[in-house]
Amino acid sequence: MKAPLGVVLAGGLARRMGGGDKARLRIAGRTILERVLARIGPQCSALILNANGDPGRFADTGLAVVADSVPDFAGPLAGILAGLDWAAAHATNADDIVSVPGDCPFLPDDLVARLSAAREREKKPLACARSGEQRHPVIGLWSVALRDDLRAALCHDGMRKIEAWTARHGVAIAQWAATPVDPFFNVNTPDDAAQAERLAALYKG
Repeated sequence: MKAPLGVVLAGGLARRMGGGDKARLRIAGRTILERVLARIGPQCSALILNANGDPGRFADTGLAVVADSVPDFAGPLAGILAGLDWAAAHATNADDIVSVPGDCPFLPDDLVARLSAAREREKKPLACARSGEQRHPVIGLWSVALRDDLRAALCHDGMRKIEAWTARHGVAIAQWAATPVDPFFNVNTPDDAAQAERLAALYKG
């Protein structure tokens, strides 16, 4: 499999954090975004950020910042569609994108390999991650060939739930342990940020 385009979804409203960019929070001396990019970057052919609002706030990353093409904060599926469209236009050698949230500081370094292996094993066009008993639909491997179908689902069917769309096509599940650190722990609240500080001491990445 060719390395996918990596799409970091950083377009959330962060309401539970009081607004702002969660990805800029510091965990054990490094921002969550720095951690995300360091982990996912080596697994991908290139990286982009999906974020709405002023793209200049991410200028220091040197990455292309791609906004949703579907209006009114349509959720992560809109960010995934934006990544698929960007790949089709600018990363023509990429057959797939891999999407990750911008608020997961402990992503695994074998994410792409295990998503790809699960997809091949189960003969499904899509794959997503699971840790313990929790599925993470937004952390997935997506075929660029399905972008027009996703656009129709978002724009014509009004679909917003990731699992409703992936169920149409079939999605393989790649499994990780949730201990001692859940690799997909995400920071949504101030309490989560405090817990991430504690978990960072256990994290080997």
